[in-house]
Amino acid sequence: MPEKQRFDNIDDYIADLRGQLGNNAECGVTWYNLGVALLAKRDFLEAEKAFRQAVDNSPSLAEGYVQLGGIALQRGDLEGCLNYNRIAAQTRNFFATPWGNMGFVYLQMGDVKNGAKALEKAVKFDPKFVQALATLGSAYLMEKDYERAVDACNKALEVEPMFGPAWNNLALAYLETGEAAKAAEALAKADESGFDVRPELRKEIERLNA
Repeated sequence: MPEKQRFDNIDDYIADLRGQLGNNAECGVTWYNLGVALLAKRDFLEAEKAFRQAVDNSPSLAEGYVQLGGIALQRGDLEGCLNYNRIAAQTRNFFATPWGNMGFVYLQMGDVKNGAKALEKAVKFDPKFVQALATLGSAYLMEKDYERAVDACNKALEVEPMFGPAWNNLALAYLETGEAAKAAEALAKADESGFDVRPELRKEIERLNA
């Protein structure tokens, strides 16, 4: 939200946006900017209202549905998150973000098959979508397809070399394929990135490399 740079604090920015809406209450983009500003203050209830107004006034504003999905996820409503992101994907073709979000939610719901499919679409539309690539690695791990898991994680690391979740997934994949030395190397990189590695994974890799 580039306009925010003109203001000393977020409250002034919010007040200005509300003033703009007083003159033009049908501007979906202004409602969207207000929602983002309210999210920055962690005012989820008011942000949700703003994003609803955004999509009501600008139904093609796919980002608004994505934000509503994020708020639904924040309160633990997986179905709501899934539905909002599905609308976002239908609203704008080739928009990677909602597919990545749907993939994550499907995995949370235990639907690995649909999770992998959604994540594959996300990285097809945006080959540098690092979070989706790493999460796709998780999906392949769940399917015990370790070769594809390694490939997805390496693609994520080509984009962002210190992306901790990808290194963690690599450690898991190499552990499953019996490549203990590679698992240890990936574990060290995960540590270096600041990723919080599960103690049981660490212990097993250390045991195999003792």
